[in-house]
Amino acid sequence: MKAGRFQYCLRANRIDLALLLNLDSLDYNHNMLYFTGYKGIGVFLIPKNKKPFLVVPEMEVERAKKSFNKVCQFDKKRLFESIKQILRKNKVKFRTLGIDYSSININAFRALKKEFKKTKIKDVSKELLNLRKIKDEEELKNLRKSCSIADSIVRKCLKSFKKFRTEKDVAFFLEYEAKKASCGLSFPPIVASGKNASMPHYEPQNIELKKGFCVIDFGVKYRGYCSDITRTVYIGKPSEKEKQIYNFLLKIQNNLIKNIKINKKCDKIYNECVKQLNNYSKYFTHGLGHGVGVEIHDKIGNKMVFTIEPGIYVANKFGIRIEDTVLFDKKVSILTKTTKEMVIV
Repeated sequence: MKAGRFQYCLRANRIDLALLLNLDSLDYNHNMLYFTGYKGIGVFLIPKNKKPFLVVPEMEVERAKKSFNKVCQFDKKRLFESIKQILRKNKVKFRTLGIDYSSININAFRALKKEFKKTKIKDVSKELLNLRKIKDEEELKNLRKSCSIADSIVRKCLKSFKKFRTEKDVAFFLEYEAKKASCGLSFPPIVASGKNASMPHYEPQNIELKKGFCVIDFGVKYRGYCSDITRTVYIGKPSEKEKQIYNFLLKIQNNLIKNIKINKKCDKIYNECVKQLNNYSKYFTHGLGHGVGVEIHDKIGNKMVFTIEPGIYVANKFGIRIEDTVLFDKKVSILTKTTKEMVIV
């Protein structure tokens, strides 16, 4: 069904064939995963009018067949020549080739152009991103499960927090629990304590956890689908003012989620956040959220899955962020359910 929608897009843009490529054995092509479920070296070929097929090296054939039903083998030493022969064998004729410019390096692009000299090449990266905005039921199932696993790990982390000595201890715990759950990471966990919490993308250090607010931002990848959750705990005894600031931000986050409506523009929701933050708006230094899918920053569309994450960051003093992954399909469902009440450790 996903490939069928993309083939319609190819025909509309007068593209005969799309080619998605991954030559990195340590990484994968997000679009190839989206269509096939396969995470490995290979080429995914999508003709505009024929069934797509996956082309992989000999060592990956068995694994690829567990993910996709039509698999061919190529000679890795003569990659694009092999692909040309496979296309001929499958009677795929083309004059225009669609390439995802965002996932092909310059050397591979030069080699492809050399082999397909008379072929017109077009970039289809935007079309692929737009296609991924639409989440089908299987994708939503994976996203819900991803959020559920992240939730359970964060809850376990909060219960175990008194055992941790350093920021790295917390980050290692989150990573270890993700591996135990057979999941990857959506991104390296953020654990920022004390004044370090004023940096939204802080990298946890092997230093003692500092008193004050501690921002924990974490997510896992389940079957290639991401989750994202941030909870801010307090280490020590908070003052009344600190409690007030935390509850002030929590109220804003809850209100923003509650007031999401169909056809409401993202910038309007952001502006509402800034307005509600009032005097603290100058300490809100990033966007309000992002789409979530096979990438942690995905486009937003029908059956939208995205984050709402307002924050307050006072440089060299403190930081607070509260983030949930939510699904908007006629109404809003919060997919990350760990308590947002102020946790004191």
